[in-house]
Amino acid sequence: MTWQSQNTVAQVGDLVEIVGLRHQHFIIKLKAGEELHTHRGVVKHDDLIGKPWGSQFFSHNGSPFYLLQPGLSDIIRSIPRSTQIMYPKDIGFMLVYMGIGPGRICVEAGTGSGSMTAALAFAIGDTGKVISYDINSDFQSIALKNLQRLGLDERVILKTRDIREGFDEKGVDVLFLDVQYPFDYVQQVKQTLKPGGFFGCIVPTTNKVILLLEALKNNHFGFIEVCEVLLRYYKSDAEHFRPTDRMVAHTGYLVFARPMIADEIIPDFPMEKFDLE
Repeated sequence: MTWQSQNTVAQVGDLVEIVGLRHQHFIIKLKAGEELHTHRGVVKHDDLIGKPWGSQFFSHNGSPFYLLQPGLSDIIRSIPRSTQIMYPKDIGFMLVYMGIGPGRICVEAGTGSGSMTAALAFAIGDTGKVISYDINSDFQSIALKNLQRLGLDERVILKTRDIREGFDEKGVDVLFLDVQYPFDYVQQVKQTLKPGGFFGCIVPTTNKVILLLEALKNNHFGFIEVCEVLLRYYKSDAEHFRPTDRMVAHTGYLVFARPMIADEIIPDFPMEKFDLE
């Protein structure tokens, strides 16, 4: 059972999002008798149990709040972290692009705090499986707590290991890397993915992208793409509609590729998916 309740009212054990003035957000799990202390007053969990989603309520000092079900992007932004997390704009694009859905077997390296792990686990459903590697056991302990909080831990296998030694799995559908030097592990990736499977990676700098591109081509990956996702929000005031003052622009380069069977790639065959030359 994931955090997504099908009920029309909040119940004990539900993960709820409380939104106050200036869109101050709090995500908590409802427990009878407990309280949330905010800078705008105390919110009693008992006052929220049985209340319909979308309701307005007030703290002990009269400050207004709204009760909502959190979305995956809200949860990702709020999870406790020990590392930089991926942004929802990048995660959403990668999930769709790599065809991640129910029943998929996905391998991930670089668990970190578990933001991408949680998104993968949510997408693959009860019939899929996520295997996530990280060399740091402390990171994985945090990730496990985050997954348990969302009810997604049974869909994930966490392995503490240096992926230089390779992956245990073979013939998997999807492999995603979020590691410091992804170009050092392309051979291990190819040995794990099924032919034609989906490889995805997030890379912070251009020099690392270039090294990764060279490693992918040397290991007979094809249909290589590099992109970035730029997201701009707008003020939702009908009389003053315009872009917000800030935007999350570059967060990382997204690199995609497919492992090919051929021992040699035909020189004249255009392996770039969108080769416009």
